[in-house]
Amino acid sequence: MRNLNNSRLSKPHFDWPLLIASYLLAFYGVLAITIANYNPTLGADRSLQELIMDANNGRLQLMWVVVSMVVVALMMTIKYDIIGRLWPVIYFVDILLLSLVLTTARINNVAGWFQFLDRTFQPSELAKLALIITLSKALTRYPDRPIPNFRYFLYICAHFGIPAVLIIAQPDIGTAMVFCVIFVALLFMSGFEIRWMFLLGGLAIAAVTPVIFYLASTNNFRWLRLVAFIDPESDPTGSSYQIINSKVTIGSGGLYGKGAWAEGTLTHLNYVPENHTDFIFSVVGETLGFVGSIVLLALYVFVIYRMLLLAYHTKDRFGQLIIIGVMAMLLFHVFENIGMCIGVMPITGIPLPFISYGGTNLVVNMAGIGLVLNVTRYKSSIDLHENQRT
Repeated sequence: MRNLNNSRLSKPHFDWPLLIASYLLAFYGVLAITIANYNPTLGADRSLQELIMDANNGRLQLMWVVVSMVVVALMMTIKYDIIGRLWPVIYFVDILLLSLVLTTARINNVAGWFQFLDRTFQPSELAKLALIITLSKALTRYPDRPIPNFRYFLYICAHFGIPAVLIIAQPDIGTAMVFCVIFVALLFMSGFEIRWMFLLGGLAIAAVTPVIFYLASTNNFRWLRLVAFIDPESDPTGSSYQIINSKVTIGSGGLYGKGAWAEGTLTHLNYVPENHTDFIFSVVGETLGFVGSIVLLALYVFVIYRMLLLAYHTKDRFGQLIIIGVMAMLLFHVFENIGMCIGVMPITGIPLPFISYGGTNLVVNMAGIGLVLNVTRYKSSIDLHENQRT
């Protein structure tokens, strides 16, 4: 049975389990956002559809779920190797958007959004997929020798470094961290030699150390938020406020939670600011309890594990790196977001994939899933060409 399953995964197929699990997460997100925006004065004796429609953010998130279905379908229309050939166009558009957004008005001291009427678009979210595509293509330039010389090493670093610097300039530290994780994961999977790893680590330390000393010496608020998880009690009404309140809220849910539509919950009292975006896990923990949280984590584990299996059974190096890149992006988002909600990771503003409110993030995550499905669907002819070449 195992050999049969492995053989099936190695053949071209539309991976329904991955798509279904991803949309279960997306609809879970619609429910969580609806709970966060639930107005107890309207009463809970209504259908779930009415509850979602009455919650403004829940209604909008449901709309973005529908939009994402169109995006996934579009991602399936062009073979991923053709998308790879378009990497110069993708890279240029990525750099252009990240440069232009620096000229926009700042929101929460971050120049990271284009404003269209009452809606916003965050190009740094799109930049994650662009990095996965362009870097994966760059790392397959020399399949037998991933890093043959220093010039090629600089070429690889430029694919990461230029957009990363533009994102730091916004400043968006959370997305910059995601960039680093994607970069390291793809380098590792491409056979990155240890000597280049040490060189890269040395350069990173040299670049980051003076920035850390500057932020620490000036007591910059962003720095205080980053290190607040180390000693939350040191500033309970300031930089540690969200961490402390989030932990209390999650802990109050117990095993089964207080109930999605219960009155007087900390969620509905807005005890944790921004609980429909960055701190959505606190909503799940309080209202749906430990059981609801485990269901959510189980869906994430399945999605991550499924992508690992698909990557293992993909022979084409470019396709394999795409899957690993998307998996690394989602895995770090989950680890960092839930970690900051329970007080073991710094606050970075990284949303919880498929769950946190936000159209750009949801559509980009689903586009990443669509890209993985693209690889599994079209890899047969590309794998055959790869086998003939080797």
